[in-house]
Amino acid sequence: MNHRSILRVLALSVALCAGAFAQTAGQDVKRAGNDTKDAAKSTGQAVKKGAKTTGRKVKQGTHDAAQSVANKTK
Repeated sequence: MNHRSILRVLALSVALCAGAFAQTAGQDVKRAGNDTKDAAKSTGQAVKKGAKTTGRKVKQGTHDAAQSVANKTK
């Protein structure tokens, strides 16, 4: 093999490696985006559940306080 053939093989190898790296990087970015989306969904669901629970507790506490005041004023 002469020097030009070796350089061509080397250049082709570098090009293939760079292409594979770019594809992997793109896949990593896509996966990270999907993970972020899933985390946001989970957070939203947790906030929704917490808000419902808090609302129910406040409603029950208000009802109990009103009953207590009503019983004291009789």
